[in-house]
Amino acid sequence: MTKTRGFELISTEHDESLIPQRATAHAAGYDFKASQDVHISPGNIVLVPTGVKAYMQDGEVLNLYDRSSNPRKLGVVLINSVGVIDGDYYNNESNEGHIFVQFKNITDKVVSIKRGDRIAQGVFTPFLKVDNDNTDTVRTGGFGSTGK
Repeated sequence: MTKTRGFELISTEHDESLIPQRATAHAAGYDFKASQDVHISPGNIVLVPTGVKAYMQDGEVLNLYDRSSNPRKLGVVLINSVGVIDGDYYNNESNEGHIFVQFKNITDKVVSIKRGDRIAQGVFTPFLKVDNDNTDTVRTGGFGSTGK
């Protein structure tokens, strides 16, 4: 079977229930879950692991969006507004392409996220390149590795 786009568990994870799924037939987003219990102190920013990685075709990107209920129900927000998972993040040397979700606690109390809690939505989309785009740099790392 040829792989087009999808999700796989990272090598240290074995819980298939962490593989993102759509909740309904018309949902655009695949629900990502936390793969570990995480506690976030007031005002702090934490990377929450998902235990999964994503593969896709050239010219595609996986965008991670906050769940609309996160600020109201959990007291956290996706701090970077939209997480961008590039195709060459998959199986990179430094972290195997493990997807993390970056949250900030916006409350005055410790927020607890439990393993299996739905924390974000991922949507695959195509992207376009400009004329004379000659970028040939190869990714050498994981999270935040392509710039300072």
